[in-house]
Amino acid sequence: MGRKLVKAGLLEAAKMPLLQEGSELSAHIARLNTLVCRTFVFKTLIFLSMQPSKLDQTLGLEIQRRRIEKRWSQEYLAEVTNLHRTYISQLERGLKSPSVRVLSHITNALDITMGEFLRVVEELLSAYEKRD
Repeated sequence: MGRKLVKAGLLEAAKMPLLQEGSELSAHIARLNTLVCRTFVFKTLIFLSMQPSKLDQTLGLEIQRRRIEKRWSQEYLAEVTNLHRTYISQLERGLKSPSVRVLSHITNALDITMGEFLRVVEELLSAYEKRD
């Protein structure tokens, strides 16, 4: 019985005239199109804002380089800095920006002054800008 109702409903839908300009259904579809477009734009803006900056990427790569130079795991660096391993990973991938306090903990653990660390990062950034 349910199948007949579905088929009958399809048959009625097939008999419906095409959407007329200004109809209620036409207005509803227009609102849905607007919503879909706005959602797409919003998600695109979020995606673009989540892209790591050159500064964050460079800071992260320098943290990673110095950590690997000491033959430390992310877990060990996280332990000695009292940070979470996933946060260290996000920093190294440039997905998070460290606060001054966090950067101080990391540079102290890596046995380098923050000034020296930032000078190296600045030199790397300058080299990237000259290439681009």
